[in-house]
Amino acid sequence: MVATRVGVEVEPLNRDSCHGAVLTLQAAKVVQMKIPKWLVPAILVPTFWGLWGGLTEIPEKWISPPFPPTLGYAVWSLTMIPFAAIALKKIHWKLETGRRAVLYGCAVGSSGALGQLMLFWVLTQGPAYIIFPIICLSPVVTILLSATLLRERTYALAATGIGLSIPAIFLLSLQEPVNSPVHGYAWLVWTISIFVMWGIQAYFMKSSANCISPEGLFFYMTVTGIALAPVALLMTNFAAPINWSLSGPFLTAGIQAFNAAGALLFVYAIRYGKAIIVVPMVNGLFPLVTIVLSLLLYHSLPSRYNLAGMVLALVAIILMAFDEVRHAAPSP
Repeated sequence: MVATRVGVEVEPLNRDSCHGAVLTLQAAKVVQMKIPKWLVPAILVPTFWGLWGGLTEIPEKWISPPFPPTLGYAVWSLTMIPFAAIALKKIHWKLETGRRAVLYGCAVGSSGALGQLMLFWVLTQGPAYIIFPIICLSPVVTILLSATLLRERTYALAATGIGLSIPAIFLLSLQEPVNSPVHGYAWLVWTISIFVMWGIQAYFMKSSANCISPEGLFFYMTVTGIALAPVALLMTNFAAPINWSLSGPFLTAGIQAFNAAGALLFVYAIRYGKAIIVVPMVNGLFPLVTIVLSLLLYHSLPSRYNLAGMVLALVAIILMAFDEVRHAAPSP
């Protein structure tokens, strides 16, 4: 026994007790590691969007007569309403109505919704196996804008993950060439326009943080989505057979609800986290979920390029998430 200066006897520390103390401190650090606020919605978004992407083919392709995707857009715009109400209730219905807030909200909403409507037309003019790989690289625009204009930075492992996510997204979007008709070159111009618009949309979600809440932003996204619904109706061929039964608009509404919920969570994920991390992470993970779901439902085997993309996407997501969580401030 050894007496301390205040007269209290304590056990001397031995090698085993020191080793145990070190392990205890390390365990405490792990317990205190804070899960970033953006991580949960960033995981839920690709889950919801992946389910939507895998299930949306059922009313559009697997049920006869089909429910056309243009009408699916109109249904989707309506499914945004309950989620917008939930978001507004969270901020006690205090919606920002300033000019900058409205402009940002409409810019985010119109760039996403208008891009989707343009995609309907583009797919009738050009080959999908070229169109989708171009559009799916829109995170490159977001990353460049966020890194240069917003000065977003990350760490070495996460930066490696970002670099891997781009080829992963490209490989996941590759489709087998088919003999689809090609009408001129206008479709390529519009495809590049969609690529830019969707990249700018995610950037605006982040850059608007100082003038509008995520809830207010989603409300204006809903308004612009509904405002453009008549365009989708005009693009619909009502002369063709359309499924108006429960397996048509009602099934579509249930499926599109995943899309709407994912859109709301996507706004939260970008606001809470870094756009250079969240955007490539979401865009890399949700096609993976869709591919797995398509394999289970339709027995649709992914190509070797898709498989390579799945592996790259998983590695990229793990690197980005791990590095950001590792450097997150410990909880008090």
